[in-house]
Amino acid sequence: MAANFIDYVKIYCRSGKGGAGSLHFHRAKYVPKGGPDGGDGGRGGHIILRGNRNLWTLLHLKYQKHIFATDGGHGGESRSFGKDGEDRIIEVPCGTVVYDGDTGEFLCEVKEHRQEVILLKGGRGGLGNWHFRTATNQAPRYAQPGEPCEERNVILQLKVLADVGLVGFPNAGKSTLLSVVSAAKPEIADYPFTTLTPQLGIVKYRDEQSFCMADIPGIIEGAAEGKGLGLRFLRHIERNAVLLFLVPANTYDLEGGIGTPEAILREYEILLNELRKYNPELLSKARVLSISKSDTVDQDTLDRLKAYFNEHPILNEDAPEATDEWGGTGPARVEVCIFSSAAYMGIDELKDVLWTEINKECNQVIEISHAPIDVVQIERPEEEEEDDEPRTIYMNEVDEEWDLSKYRGIGWDDLDDKE
Repeated sequence: MAANFIDYVKIYCRSGKGGAGSLHFHRAKYVPKGGPDGGDGGRGGHIILRGNRNLWTLLHLKYQKHIFATDGGHGGESRSFGKDGEDRIIEVPCGTVVYDGDTGEFLCEVKEHRQEVILLKGGRGGLGNWHFRTATNQAPRYAQPGEPCEERNVILQLKVLADVGLVGFPNAGKSTLLSVVSAAKPEIADYPFTTLTPQLGIVKYRDEQSFCMADIPGIIEGAAEGKGLGLRFLRHIERNAVLLFLVPANTYDLEGGIGTPEAILREYEILLNELRKYNPELLSKARVLSISKSDTVDQDTLDRLKAYFNEHPILNEDAPEATDEWGGTGPARVEVCIFSSAAYMGIDELKDVLWTEINKECNQVIEISHAPIDVVQIERPEEEEEDDEPRTIYMNEVDEEWDLSKYRGIGWDDLDDKE
């Protein structure tokens, strides 16, 4: 699945040129001066993006690097119009964001099924000489050429659409949780970065209701600067309505030991800081802090964690103010859940908290402004394999040693004398 999940492609697109208008005069028997009758040129084809809910990856565009629309036909006699160019429709998954491939500027995004966005417009067709006839110029001998095409490199990025996004360090229990609450089968192992691509699962809830959960590859400190898997999968978090932070209960702290509130909060702050560096708007999303792997610590440690977070609630200062049960407003509170996927402890309570957060009115609309991307940083060139075979060195690869300007006008015999 890792080889088939493609969420980043760079392609070259070119729309069609407009057809030229016709320079033609009517010719018929017994009509010596028929006048101008040149037709208009056809419109060039557009490059159109269309959302398709049946696609979940950009794999079909990985090996299609050049996409061209056809040019418009030229105008003809008898005021006949040229044929319009054929549009090229690019099917993309819902949640695809488009950037300029050279500058990194945000261009557009496709959110809904069958939504169409004109990425590049085809050139308009030129007018025939029939349009330029006047009382003083009854035989115009000129017509308009068609408009030129548009061309550019574009970057397509897929951002997974889900209700809940799992955020945590490697081996925090994200894949195990997804496999327990849904029918998804992500790879689970006891080494870091087991999950290399986002995994989606449908979580069943009460009364035949459900919501979508996304398992994002693990984030480490410095991910915003490119460490670990870097920025490659952080963009998938932008589409989630609720962010579920996972911190293992057996997290170690040098001062307090294993399973202390300080150790839990330290990892939580590191994850928040990485999201803040990547996109500060992510902090305004609803958050839920979940303490996983509760079966790895004793009951006394769990009781201390519950008592601490009940007395010291975590507030989301960046989210919109929430209204409490008495009608007052204030910073939204971050719910804290303790669960174990292996022992199936606290899973139902976690589902209840997530369902409540998803259905809050303030979390229904997900709007994230797409900042320009750093094209140089986000491109991942393939590593060149070292080859021990001899390689031909061409003259243009060396600056001074192969400078032939000093040999101009000098024969080889003269060169030997000169040296």
